[in-house]
Amino acid sequence: MPKDLPKDLPKSPPKSLHSALAGIVLAAVFAMPALADGLKDEIAPTGKLRVAIAISPAGGAFWSTRTESGYAGVPVDLGKEIAAQLGVPVEYVVHQNSGQITDAASKGTWDVTWLPKDPERETKMMFGPIYEVADATYIVRPGSGITSFATLDQVGVKVAAVNATTTMRGAIAHLKNAKVTGYQTYDEIFGLLQAGAIDAFALSRDQLNKMALKIPGTKVLDETFKKTVTAVAVPLGHSQSLAFVTKFMNEAVTSGTLRKAYDNNGLKDAPIRTE
Repeated sequence: MPKDLPKDLPKSPPKSLHSALAGIVLAAVFAMPALADGLKDEIAPTGKLRVAIAISPAGGAFWSTRTESGYAGVPVDLGKEIAAQLGVPVEYVVHQNSGQITDAASKGTWDVTWLPKDPERETKMMFGPIYEVADATYIVRPGSGITSFATLDQVGVKVAAVNATTTMRGAIAHLKNAKVTGYQTYDEIFGLLQAGAIDAFALSRDQLNKMALKIPGTKVLDETFKKTVTAVAVPLGHSQSLAFVTKFMNEAVTSGTLRKAYDNNGLKDAPIRTE
């Protein structure tokens, strides 16, 4: 032993120090699962990840479709991927439109969704990153003489929109003379347009372009009255969930997961557009 050290120096740390260090290590080990469990309790309180989706025949970056085996769509693929990362099953909670998803945000019936964002909805749910920016416009019925916003916005013109949606609110603000009426489903409006019972339908351009292919004689107007932004969302107060889905969406863009979801759902030519 060196002469400058006291002879009574212990050769090994005291047992109390060993115990303290062991306690710190164990606390750290058990704290990590506790954090994960806390997130799961918030984002999947039923033991499943309940993903709210809305159905239309055309699908898209927000809309999903029914299939023989269940559902398909960008939100369907993203929800499945989030559930896999959490290690829980996924369950799809079907709605007729984004307004119904919004109304259910405070009822505890869904855990995560992807839908158009606007100031009114920000009072009812928490939004993460935007992944789509879409042009909103109008499609006009077969045989209509309407060719522009100016000829559309006339007294007596009947315009349909999906009820309680950002597009409906935008159309009401945009049109000063034409009457905007809300309907619950895309299918109902499709039938009205096909029958000539309405003059026009307000929706995103990509959806209307697909509709025009199915109803000969219709025309999608060239002008745009609103930019609709679509983002991931969770119910109010779910801050852990918001942090998790925000990280997920950012990584989904850089890893190609979001691009793959687009490509798998007929959107190979659609760009991923953020703010």
